[in-house]
Amino acid sequence: MKPIEFADVIVVGGGSCGCVVAARLSENPDRSVLLLEAGPAFSGVADVPAALVDASMLPIGPGSEWIGTYSAELTAGVGRTVARGRVLGGSGAVNGGYFVRATPGDFDAWPQAVWSFDQVLPFYVRSETDVDLGSARRWHGSRGPMPVARTPVDARHPLTAAFVDSAVRAGFRMYEDMNAPDAASGGVGAVPLNIRNGTRVSAALAYLLPVVDRKNLRVQGNTTVTSLMFKDTRVIGVEMIVDGVRRVARSDTVILSAGAVHTPALLLRSGIGRADDTVALGISVTVDSPGVGHGFSDHPEVAVPVATWNDPSATSPALEAVLHAGDVEIRPYTRRFDQLIGGLPRGPHVVGVGLMRSVGRGSIALRSTDPFEAPDVRYRYLEAEGDRRAMRDGVELARDLLASACMSDEVAVSAADDPLTALGTSLHLSGSARMGPESDPGAVLDDHCRVRGVDGLHVIDTSAFPVVPSRGPHATAIMLAERAAALVGVEPAERPGVVGVEPAERPG
Repeated sequence: MKPIEFADVIVVGGGSCGCVVAARLSENPDRSVLLLEAGPAFSGVADVPAALVDASMLPIGPGSEWIGTYSAELTAGVGRTVARGRVLGGSGAVNGGYFVRATPGDFDAWPQAVWSFDQVLPFYVRSETDVDLGSARRWHGSRGPMPVARTPVDARHPLTAAFVDSAVRAGFRMYEDMNAPDAASGGVGAVPLNIRNGTRVSAALAYLLPVVDRKNLRVQGNTTVTSLMFKDTRVIGVEMIVDGVRRVARSDTVILSAGAVHTPALLLRSGIGRADDTVALGISVTVDSPGVGHGFSDHPEVAVPVATWNDPSATSPALEAVLHAGDVEIRPYTRRFDQLIGGLPRGPHVVGVGLMRSVGRGSIALRSTDPFEAPDVRYRYLEAEGDRRAMRDGVELARDLLASACMSDEVAVSAADDPLTALGTSLHLSGSARMGPESDPGAVLDDHCRVRGVDGLHVIDTSAFPVVPSRGPHATAIMLAERAAALVGVEPAERPGVVGVEPAERPG
């Protein structure tokens, strides 16, 4: 193994959370930070390709070099190939820019000593510059890295404008600010977007790349971390493969931000998980933690097809407004997905209906110890009758709004089929290594995002959420990373020089 230098902190994964954590922890010039990203990395803001900053397109189509894929079972007999960002900035570098906060009530499921709404609000504020409302509302920031804006009324896509009008005429409250706490009660409003002047501003662009020249910060791309290393019950580093060469990096503090699929997979490969499962794959048990990969939550989404009469804009964001009604979110996409994603065959224009509060819980399990083989992911969507009923009610509401007189100039609703045949996912997977009280056997983390049973190991990404929020998770992921970075409190350690594996050490 070729050694590399020691770092005070190793961050595994350069997605939204990893970029925030690495940038915040490297603010201390006496603390060295090494960020390891499985996909491509960049040397600065100017080095980011145009495809990753063009907010009018989603660069996730066939052959995209910015994504990784895995096969998943959404529900019995329904499989999908899921694409997630595999590049510095993660899925936040390739998504539609939706940046809606969780509601205050969502945090009732989080550990209250650290993660109550009142405690997390300052970190939402710290993360953003709200160009519409930051100086006018106490709920918003005006000096944070992430820009937040809404499509102005006079610039909205005609379909968006008609949908908002239809919802208001149907009696739903109109919200100027969907990120204000009172918007939790439901209603229609413009989507807060992390888009500035047509540029999709990922956490890499907002947080990391502006400071990537710090002498104490190193960012290394195209690096697959294969397992964690331990000495007794303390993490001491990671094993990784770089350009086909196996290497080792040492640190007394390792932060996993590899995403809600790959973080639990890495824990499992390192012997942290359900003991029977790890032993079955020939992996030595480090910590018997049955919650790793089990009980995750997400937002199932059903596509309601419509015929559109007008297509006036090729540059609108994918989503400009949403309606929250009960347990569902209705999403009037501005364009067909083949217009948003290059390389897709032509399909119908659709309106999405997401089930934002669901009792369904999924699982992630290793197929093998090969770090390049995607794990087995089963969502178990809509298995409960209550979930199926809520989704069908949401689809019926969407169809009613789309069939209203004020939408007749924009769309016609197709004939009704069983709505659940068009089942998809909102790509909001959360809680696959969740935090919770010690009394909960499924809680992998304590309320500081520390992995129970191992010293020096943290998980800071949506894996840590106790449950998926009732809004999209990106803004909350950024908040989590801001809050958790402040909790890490790592002190710089004495640097031992190069890294080697001592006889007393064991890889996970």
